[in-house]
Amino acid sequence: MTKKTTIYDIAKKLNLSAATVSRALNGNTRISEETRAKVLKVADSLNYEQNKLARALQSGKSYSVGVIVPRIDNNFLSSVIRGIEEELQDSGYHVIICQTHESPEREIENINTLLNAQVDGLLLSTCNVSDENFKLITKVINKNIPVVFFDRKIDVPEASSVTIDDYMGAYLATMHLIKEGATKIAHFSGDKNLQIYESRYKGYCDALKKSNIAYNEDYVIKVRSKIDDGKAALKQLFTLKDKPNALFSSSDFAALGAIQELKANKIDVPNEFSVFGFGNEPFTQFNELSISSVDQSPIKMGKLTATVFLEKIQNKLDKGTKNIVLEPELQYRASSNKKDNVTV
Repeated sequence: MTKKTTIYDIAKKLNLSAATVSRALNGNTRISEETRAKVLKVADSLNYEQNKLARALQSGKSYSVGVIVPRIDNNFLSSVIRGIEEELQDSGYHVIICQTHESPEREIENINTLLNAQVDGLLLSTCNVSDENFKLITKVINKNIPVVFFDRKIDVPEASSVTIDDYMGAYLATMHLIKEGATKIAHFSGDKNLQIYESRYKGYCDALKKSNIAYNEDYVIKVRSKIDDGKAALKQLFTLKDKPNALFSSSDFAALGAIQELKANKIDVPNEFSVFGFGNEPFTQFNELSISSVDQSPIKMGKLTATVFLEKIQNKLDKGTKNIVLEPELQYRASSNKKDNVTV
């Protein structure tokens, strides 16, 4: 039976104390980067496997982080998770991923499950706002467990967040449609109980107001982020006597459904009807008719979310919290461009 490598074997090889090796393996800041690099190199060459239970007992940390998302079967959220994992791996953290499927009750179950697993922090894209969820998250924070919201957040004191400027993304997308000649712009909205969709709705409304275009409540339809919902909502818009000639959708999937319905009715996009989505899903670029969309920088958002968690757990945040708002990047493509001077 092969003898298992211990920290004493590494210490002997490098002529260091076992305590120094232990500190280096656990990322102690008292150890220089040069020494830590040497220890890690020798540990790797000797196939050293750290006893995670002993490490957790010694440090009081589990080195695991809970990540809660509405779902993982879309590119945006899976890319955020990728960014989180990439940023945490060098610090020895692993992620435990849970899905809520847009259920506040399941979100509560997920939080309690992760707390029972002794996670060192919660990184959360919330599914909805309820008093019970708010109270539970507040309770978590009061236990000195860091909570960092990303993309979707609720205003909980002492919670940090990393989001995109949803309002500005919606405002700029709607203004683009107006500059391209649209005068009757519809909006596919998400659940406005969530801040992201309320902000996108406000951006849409303010762009209309800025351009002296009258608001038409019949043009605003709540949809889920699904292709079929986009098709159904477009059909509803086209039952109106005064039909719209453009659409700003809070969801790329709903925007794609609308475009498919427009094409089925032989309506020219963008010359007769322009479309702008939100999310910059991969299909928006590679669709037969490329779709204009607001990019949310998911990998960057994930990395920053992980960084804020690490700063919080290492007591590097002066005010205890940090709220980062990323600037949206608009991708102008064929579904909205009528003029040759707009870059696709």
